[in-house]
Amino acid sequence: MSVRAQAARVRALLLTLVSFFVLAGTATGCASGGERPRVVVTTNILGDITRAIVGDEADVSVLMKPNADPHSFGLSAVQAAEFENADLVVHNGLGLEENVLRHVEAAREHGVATFAAGEAVDPLTFHTGDEGGPAEEAGEPDPHFWTDPDRVRKAAALIADEVVEHVDGVSEKAVRNNAERYDGQLADLTTWMEKSFDAVPADRRALVTNHHVFGYLADRFGFRVIGAVVPSGTTLASPSSSDLRSLTRAMEEAGVRTVFADSSQPTRLAEVLRREMGGDVDVVELYSESLTEKGKGAGTYLEMMRANTSAMTKGLTGD
Repeated sequence: MSVRAQAARVRALLLTLVSFFVLAGTATGCASGGERPRVVVTTNILGDITRAIVGDEADVSVLMKPNADPHSFGLSAVQAAEFENADLVVHNGLGLEENVLRHVEAAREHGVATFAAGEAVDPLTFHTGDEGGPAEEAGEPDPHFWTDPDRVRKAAALIADEVVEHVDGVSEKAVRNNAERYDGQLADLTTWMEKSFDAVPADRRALVTNHHVFGYLADRFGFRVIGAVVPSGTTLASPSSSDLRSLTRAMEEAGVRTVFADSSQPTRLAEVLRREMGGDVDVVELYSESLTEKGKGAGTYLEMMRANTSAMTKGLTGD
């Protein structure tokens, strides 16, 4: 082989090697660049709020499906594995996600940043009304803070802080802009709810629900919590005959004939109460602990609160 041919062969070999390493480096860069930052959220209500803040800056994985019960939903093995691969885990706390808390704690032990939104917004303790409630629940923190949009405003701002601090690769400016925009929407929601509830006379601002879930709303907008069919803050409890008798007496004394039942739970217990009171009880469905699928009445937190406010106002005024 001539010297010229050998030189050409060497040049071709070198060109092939250079091309190989360039392509390999590009592929490696694409692989690492494709791993977007990830935020894992337990409940779908917090998931919607977090998505509004994060926007396109990171992937937000919401574990709780639409219409699920946060007190009882569980995780698949794949979902459980998501915790340790997250940059940030956002959960409600205050005992809400009873079957998920151990996974949150495990992620924290592995160095994953976690944020309990409910614990950071000045939580209330359960108010069980005149008929009383289980002794073991008295004074326990109420996890249902999202029924007060002002507390959600505080939680949203804190979630933005957590994302900026713990989720690498996000644009702080974009996250702050998203949070500011959402804060304005929440402020508008509060104003609209206040005006809507103005239509409810003071003597009709009394709530009876399937279980104790609207304490924050009652505290914020001036309602009285008469009681609940299930005198507990969790759907996992069941009422006794004495519970129903106590609630019936409390409703009769307060002149309340409307029960608000969670749309994701069967209304059987409320129907039992209707029979206890001779049939003259209206059962109004609300979206209290879970969002629905998109287009099904409460696909977002803002939509859920507006739907509930309208239903409550109509149910208590008879309009």
